[in-house]
Amino acid sequence: MTVSDIVWNKRERQLQLTFADDFVATLSAEFLRVYSPMEKTSAQGKAKPPVSNKKLVQITGIDNVGKHGLRLQFDDGHQAVYRQLLLSELAHNQHRLWQEYLDALALTGSTREANIEIKQL
Repeated sequence: MTVSDIVWNKRERQLQLTFADDFVATLSAEFLRVYSPMEKTSAQGKAKPPVSNKKLVQITGIDNVGKHGLRLQFDDGHQAVYRQLLLSELAHNQHRLWQEYLDALALTGSTREANIEIKQL
């Protein structure tokens, strides 16, 4: 499913995606960061522990990479290309995936809270 419109709400840290079939989903920057396609497995192919401490993460750049999808850049230095299919899967399954993430954090004793809160003046 192709993304037809993108709206980034910086204040709310939310990305609103409209798909070609008019399905609309709002995904938080934190959700997109923890479900980055680059975070699923380690170099050895083993599952990684959940990404933690990303509650305050912000998207700093969004680039269209043609048929490949969207490149999202985050203020923690991470960046990844999110394919159209992945964005659709995340949008349609976000409630289940979010609960799985929260469960994984609880299981590992990790937290969503930022290690250091940084305020811009």
